[in-house]
Amino acid sequence: MTQLAIVYRTVPHGNSKGREALDLTLLAASYEVETAVFFIADGIYQLLKNQQPGVIDSKDHIATYRALPMYDVEQIYICAESMQQRDIELTDLIIPAQPLEPEQLRQQLFQSKQVLTF
Repeated sequence: MTQLAIVYRTVPHGNSKGREALDLTLLAASYEVETAVFFIADGIYQLLKNQQPGVIDSKDHIATYRALPMYDVEQIYICAESMQQRDIELTDLIIPAQPLEPEQLRQQLFQSKQVLTF
């Protein structure tokens, strides 16, 4: 059973939710809390390659996702339906993620002790 599930639901720039979720993910993992991350709906944009946040005067935190494996965050899931709706392929992502159908995502989330959504 996963101790903590962090769900990313919002776009990466224009608000601080994505950066706050990433900070929490890294912090929890640094304290050896078993952490899984879920990217659903517009949250899948967090993982897109070649973003240019400077255009809207936003800080670039996207490259930090590459640190997840160094923190032993290996349960990285992305909603296959959200990807299909937004015409995004796995090769468009900055890190590998396991695509799951909505029902599979629900099952994974149900197995977590705590779920935080950003």
